[in-house]
Amino acid sequence: MIEQIDLTMVNWARATFALTAMYHWIFVPLTLGLSFLCAFFESIYVRTGNEQWKSLTKFWMTLFGINFAIGVATGIILEFEFGTNWSNYSWMVGDIFGAPLAIEGILAFFLEATFFAVMFFGWNRVSKKFHLFSTWMVAVGSNLSALWILVANGWMQNPIGMKFNPDLARFEMQDFWGLISSPVAISHFVHATSSGFLLASLFVVGISSWYLLKKRHIQFAKRSIAVACVFGLFSSLFVAYTGDEHAFITARTQPMKLAAMEALYDGKTPSGLVAVGLVNADKKPGDDQDAFSFKVEIPGMLSLLAKRSFTGFVPGINDLVFGNAEENLIGVEEKIRRGKLAVAGLGDYKAAKSAGEQLAASNALSLFDQHRDYLGYGYLESAEQAVPPVSTVFYSFRIMVGLGVFFILLFLVYIYLLEKQQLEDKPTILKLGVISLFLGYVAQQAGWVVTEVGRQPWAIQDMLPVTIARSNLDSGTVAVTFFLFLALFTALLIAELRIMTKQISIGPEGD
Repeated sequence: MIEQIDLTMVNWARATFALTAMYHWIFVPLTLGLSFLCAFFESIYVRTGNEQWKSLTKFWMTLFGINFAIGVATGIILEFEFGTNWSNYSWMVGDIFGAPLAIEGILAFFLEATFFAVMFFGWNRVSKKFHLFSTWMVAVGSNLSALWILVANGWMQNPIGMKFNPDLARFEMQDFWGLISSPVAISHFVHATSSGFLLASLFVVGISSWYLLKKRHIQFAKRSIAVACVFGLFSSLFVAYTGDEHAFITARTQPMKLAAMEALYDGKTPSGLVAVGLVNADKKPGDDQDAFSFKVEIPGMLSLLAKRSFTGFVPGINDLVFGNAEENLIGVEEKIRRGKLAVAGLGDYKAAKSAGEQLAASNALSLFDQHRDYLGYGYLESAEQAVPPVSTVFYSFRIMVGLGVFFILLFLVYIYLLEKQQLEDKPTILKLGVISLFLGYVAQQAGWVVTEVGRQPWAIQDMLPVTIARSNLDSGTVAVTFFLFLALFTALLIAELRIMTKQISIGPEGD
């Protein structure tokens, strides 16, 4: 089966999905956070009755609306790609993966749509309190939409609550509550949404800092910064907390991803956390090369993060690939052997059942059941295929964490300077605030690289490799759609940037 797979098509399909997802996530986190900031701004207006807060709210709400509209367009395309480029995936897990996506459309989109028009066009047409309620409902609806998407993604990282049907070759849902209450799903949701709050805070701070540098809309900018910095500081601290919890969960559910994040090849007790390092790109599992050209390590910290103990053993890539009897770890090589028995048993079962040979079918099904947990590994040709791109995951993780620490310090400096009424006199800090808006997007993308590239080669962790999840399409067809989407998404991004920069140049006093 493996020999018949067009790997060029698989790579183009992966590239197309990655392109769509990365463009989509440019818009989504800003929507998640800016919706709540607009609700905060309007709450202050309703409470104080100060018309300047109303003007401030309407300005940020306009930018929110521009971003929201284009984000919806990219999100719809992303969901359609499951049916076009990943039809085997859709067939095998559609019963499970489709449920949260359907709920997102029925519940979250309808909630947003109901109150979206009131939020934008209801000024002076409904009461202040009902308008404020509508704004809060849009914020809640936007984040509920993210909840169901991240529940689906969390299930891909840690598939639970389902059972494989050998007659249909499909995974079928058994426990919907288990699906949505999975620690991985919850961890994904709280970490991703709080990072969206952080990005939106940087967005408001960056634009407001630009106004202060230009000596325009001084009071507007300082008020916006004050709210955004408090929101951003709490969000950034929560991002750090949820990130720590997410790493702990990853150690239990995706140990290979954690090993790649640390470029850890040989597990040890205790394991140190690499603060900075230069990864040896030529290093392969099982060879004698050093994993790093140089590194600065914090002793015992990785054991603490992953095992909640300074003496905890954290398995490395070699332990996971080749096995470790002392730690009771089954290696990928053994999992592949068992997986191929599961694949063979499944094939024999279907053939015997089709031929009406009940005894042979029963024996084949028994063989499959013994090894069904390793079914996905049966489609791998070598143990090294189970290792994600180590350098990419390692550096992306450090970019994300390093910028996260920087953002905490930035918000603290801004709050201090606001308190001392010195912010507008610090052009260097203000320029740093403008730059940090773009750094926020870098951190967002780096986080998703860790999440998705670190999961490779799996579409569904340990159960469905991407090579099996693909559609039977010609590679040229998928390549054409890649470049069409690249042109379309780039045009949409340019359009958003032009519209936003035009609105920002007009300022809060413009119509």
